[in-house]
Amino acid sequence: MSALFEPYTLRDVTIPNRVWMSPMCQYSAAPEGPGAGAPGDWHFAHYAARAAGGTGLIVVEATAVSPEGRISPYDLGLWNDTQAEAFRRITSFLVSQGTVPAVQLAHAGRKASTDRPWKGGAPVGRDAHGWQPVAPSPLAFDERHPVPDELTVEQIHDVVGQFRSAARRALAAGFEIAEIHGAHGYLINEFLSPHTNHRTDAYGGSYENRTRFALEVVDAVREEWPDDKPLFFRVSATDWLEESGWTPDDTVRLAGELHAHGIDLLDVSTGGNVPGVRIPTGPGYQVPFAARVRGETPMPVAAVGLITDAEQAEKILANGEADAVLLGRELLRNPSWARHAARELGGEVHVPDQYHRSV
Repeated sequence: MSALFEPYTLRDVTIPNRVWMSPMCQYSAAPEGPGAGAPGDWHFAHYAARAAGGTGLIVVEATAVSPEGRISPYDLGLWNDTQAEAFRRITSFLVSQGTVPAVQLAHAGRKASTDRPWKGGAPVGRDAHGWQPVAPSPLAFDERHPVPDELTVEQIHDVVGQFRSAARRALAAGFEIAEIHGAHGYLINEFLSPHTNHRTDAYGGSYENRTRFALEVVDAVREEWPDDKPLFFRVSATDWLEESGWTPDDTVRLAGELHAHGIDLLDVSTGGNVPGVRIPTGPGYQVPFAARVRGETPMPVAAVGLITDAEQAEKILANGEADAVLLGRELLRNPSWARHAARELGGEVHVPDQYHRSV
């Protein structure tokens, strides 16, 4: 049997195959009003198509734990019950297709309050639904971004509580798996990296202090998330800096600690915390970071990054470099990628009754 189409069980949740959809923001929610941050028709159609196409696990895009935690004013959120109820239409359909619904809980930190990418992605002010970003230290992402407000210790505790509340709502919304976003230069990643964390209190300086916020968030979410349901963590394995940044060694160390705190799988990405760095991209360029975590810790991993064809994905799993693969842009191009890969590799995926004539 193809490794890509073997089921995978974490805790009491069985995912039907190892073809998983990476969280990708759609920037398509209402920015203000009663429906702010709630998924709508676009989100339903977007995720439903990938479920009907045979994707085993869909991780819904970065979903903010607070209004100021959004990347853009048009992001999804789980800071109120209206949003949680709106998600139920999506999670119910995914389950009906045999797909496991997951959600990524996020806070954008200093990279918050930006416009949609197709509008240029520049920071926006209050006249365009924007707000003042926050961060561990008052350091702007680049020359275009404003200097963020430095979070007080009390505010840090408040954000931990926001992650906790969002996890509770994610469960009510019907999600089977939650993922904590600790990557790509957003708030948790900003705390982890010495490049962006210049604090001198209990949340900055040493490795132990810089990882404190991440572990507090994990503990808070794990307390809300049922014991029978898995919890993921997405990490940027490196800042791609030669010095003074987060490193692969740090990631391996953190992976072991996250596992001890109840994280069931590490979603291994890289970069996003430092603008203008040189990243040697290419097919599967981030897979070695996932493979190292899998080889040196007890933590299962998912690999991501320019994984585009079935044989490539199969080889990653067959070689023991990861337990699953996460596809991003390739699933935007082809919602039925899993079905096509199954045909190529001799695997099987769920096919809706309405589409059986195509098999």
